[in-house]
Amino acid sequence: MKLEVHHIRALKGVRQLTELNVTGPDQARAAQEAGIDIIVSGRLDQRAAIRAAAPGTHFCFGLIYGHHVNTDQALRAAFDALDAGADSIYCCLSPRIIEGLAREGVPVVGHVGLVPQKARLTGFRAFGKTLDEAQHLWRDVCDLQKAGAVAVEMEVVAEPVAAAISRRTGLTVISMGSGGGCDVQYLFAVDVLGETVGRMPRHARAYADFASDCARLQNRRTAAFAAYRAAALDGSYPAAPERVDGDPAETAAFRDWLEGLPA
Repeated sequence: MKLEVHHIRALKGVRQLTELNVTGPDQARAAQEAGIDIIVSGRLDQRAAIRAAAPGTHFCFGLIYGHHVNTDQALRAAFDALDAGADSIYCCLSPRIIEGLAREGVPVVGHVGLVPQKARLTGFRAFGKTLDEAQHLWRDVCDLQKAGAVAVEMEVVAEPVAAAISRRTGLTVISMGSGGGCDVQYLFAVDVLGETVGRMPRHARAYADFASDCARLQNRRTAAFAAYRAAALDGSYPAAPERVDGDPAETAAFRDWLEGLPA
């Protein structure tokens, strides 16, 4: 059964949910078959394919930071995503804009802690290690709840602080590297599959080695292309099964006719 927003909220404190950020329909389909509760993507070009590939999985569509500069633009984009089959909307913009979306009935997921899109101000680091930061995180969560958000992604926050906030707030708290005391565990599919380029995030864990698999496939792909080129050059391709033979008499007549044409 696909979890709707009200199901997710009712499961707070009942069981841990799982969430994956997917890049396309293959990952979305695999996530559904594996029983993942929520999939997330901000890929507009893949949105329809992702929805079609995982019709039984809650799909949170992400509004890309910087693409929507005010409430009206964000609201239009959110309505468009919901019309396209999304079940909820991720938005890391201010509580003021989230309030505008929530007021119109859009189920919105906010973001606190390390917000990569805003790391110019904070740097890429953990949050909540001091009393001041923990109190600030709590106030941020309260602001999102007051604005009408239904959930909050909490990224790279000290585990005890994340757990304490999760127990106290009515929002569904989604942990991206914030420990096991939240309501949802969230990773990127590329990390889980071992496809990450560069350094793996500290909070991520690979459960496969697709990078090596892809490298082997690429080597085999290159070898196949090279073999085809060599066969074309030495004349072994195309061979008899790959050609269409004509009637000898008809072919001879055509050649005679062709030779008789003016040069």
